[in-house]
Order: sequence, then structure tokens, then C-alpha cells
Amino acid sequence: MKIHLHRIAMMSPGDTSGLAALIERGEVDPSTIVAVIGKTEGNGGANDFTRGFATQSFQLLIAARLGVSPEQVASRICFVWSGGTEGVLSPHATVFTRVEEPIGEASSSTAESADAGRLTLGVATTRDLLPEEVGTTTQVELVAHAVHEAMREARIDDPRDVHYVQVKGPLLTPALIADADRRGKTLVTRDANGSKPYARGATALGVAVGLGEVERAAVTDDVIAKRMDLYSSVASTSAGGELRHCEVLLFGNSAAASSAFSIRHGVLNDVVDAASIRVLLGDAPAQGAVAAMFAKADASPDGRIRGWRTTMLTDADIHYERHARAALGAVITSIAGDPAIFVSGGTEHQCAPGQMPIAAIIRH
Repeated sequence: MKIHLHRIAMMSPGDTSGLAALIERGEVDPSTIVAVIGKTEGNGGANDFTRGFATQSFQLLIAARLGVSPEQVASRICFVWSGGTEGVLSPHATVFTRVEEPIGEASSSTAESADAGRLTLGVATTRDLLPEEVGTTTQVELVAHAVHEAMREARIDDPRDVHYVQVKGPLLTPALIADADRRGKTLVTRDANGSKPYARGATALGVAVGLGEVERAAVTDDVIAKRMDLYSSVASTSAGGELRHCEVLLFGNSAAASSAFSIRHGVLNDVVDAASIRVLLGDAPAQGAVAAMFAKADASPDGRIRGWRTTMLTDADIHYERHARAALGAVITSIAGDPAIFVSGGTEHQCAPGQMPIAAIIRH
């Protein structure tokens, strides 16, 4: 298996010119694209339509190049968008391609590749969720099953070789809430934006269960978005109104891969934890070897940074996730030297309380 990636700038949520140029130059074969992960300049909330706009725009471009319908593109490629490019964060997309190779061919490429493993990627999707299933153990179980499928596709046997699992799932929109009401179903919340912690939390716990980080028996409906001592150290989850199912993108290293990249992950202790970022990246920034970075951002549980009070949790004008994304984006950019970073808000069940996951793909 050979994974390659291209980061492209976006001048608007509908800007696909970067990918179009790569295809026209022959640098990307659209038939090999398996995933697109990106940041759009929306608000990141339940009414952030830039994510759906970006998905549709990329689907239309790829469909035209492949001579298929947009629906066929949607069934073969996962699109994960996170709204919110506050501060120095730059709107962009990272396009992942995958070429299958005969089993065993990759491991003979170099001793280093066989020993340390190279970047691999597995993709899996769940069925569509009903509104009443969002933020519940049903969602946990569906994601856990998808994680197992993605591991098999990535040719990873040991969960310790998994370094980043990006999951995008649905939140509760007003239309879905109304649908549940018509059928007399009970929801985890009636607040569209308030459903994000439940949706993100359930998918993160699905990753934790799928990778054996948390026992399934410990996960009940009443612990989701509440028992933060249950978590995954490699999950990064987002929720949006542009999809009904969950899409799981599992990244790791495998001796069965011959990619020119590898992936590593770490844990941040707050949004200004530059020391942990430097440890994670090592000398990669100086060598120009940082190919992509992914991180979650959140306010500390008490709203303080290094003992000092902040207004992240009390600002009535700017949501705390936007404060956190802007802060962490600036810190990562100052170290990596690159603002095209995927920083998503909300860390329910993603690392221990107060901590945040971060992952980096390094070019060799």
C-alpha cells in the first residue's frame, strides 16, 4: 500500500482549483483519491454550511474528471471538513491518495520502512444514524465496528500502530429534531449546537472501544460527554449537519506500506503547550519535512492557562472553541512554520480532561 498526500490552498469553501491543477499536471490520479480532510472558513457551528459547500464542490470536480456521478464519488471518497480558521489558520484541504500493492512488496523497499513502518490509511463508514441515535451507545458501537474495518483495510494488527483516527459524524439539526418529534423519539438534547459534545463524545468513545482503550461495558448512554476519564488518546472527532453517517479515517504506520511518509502522535497539556509540539516534531520543521498536522483545541476545564484566568468560557460573543483554535493554531504555526494546519475544536473523550491530541505526518 502506498499513501501520498497533497495540501492545497483554498481561496473560498468552493475553491477546487488547487486539486484541478494537480490533476491536470498528472500529479494526482483522481481514481486513487480516498479522502479529503480540510479546514473551511465557516463558524464551525451547527449552521456552518461551508462544510457541505466544500464537499459538494470537490465531489463535482472529481465526478467530472472520472466521468461518474457525484453520488458515486461520495460512496468512494471520505470528505472531512472542520469549520473555523480563526487567527492565522489557513483554509486548505489535504488530499490523500492510495495505491494498492501486492502483499510483501512494500516491506522489501528499505530496512527502515520494514522496521518502523510507513504511513497507511484505512477508511470505513457507518450506516446513517437516526436522530435519536446521535450521541448514544448505538453510535459508539457503530464507530467501534468501523474502526475495526479501517484497521483491517490499513493492514494494521496492533492498535499501538494507530496514531490518528479522524471521525466525522452527524449532529442534531433543527430538521432532525423535528423528525424525531414527529415520531415521538427522545433525543440526547434539543439544542442543535448543544448536540456537538454528545456527537463528538460518542464517536471518540467508539474509537476508544474499537482500539481497546476503553472497555465496552464501561460505556453507557449516561457517561457520554460526562465521564471524561474515559477517552481515546488518538481520536479526533468532529460533528456537522452535512452528513448522516460517520466516516472513519484511521492513520498509522505499517510494514506493509511503502509510503514516503510516517505518522506520529502526542498529547498537549493546554493550547499553548509548545514544548510538547517541539518534542513531537523534533527536527522535522528545520528539514521541511512536516507534511501535515492535525490537532484538537479546547479550553481548560476551569478556563485558566498556566494558573491565569482567561475569558474563553465566559465570552458571550466568541465561542470558546474559536478562542482555542486561534490560540493553538498560532502556537503550532510558530513552530512548524506553516499555517495550513487542521485544528478542530472540542475534545470530549479525546485525551484526558484538559489534554488534547496532536498528530503529524512526516515526509522521509
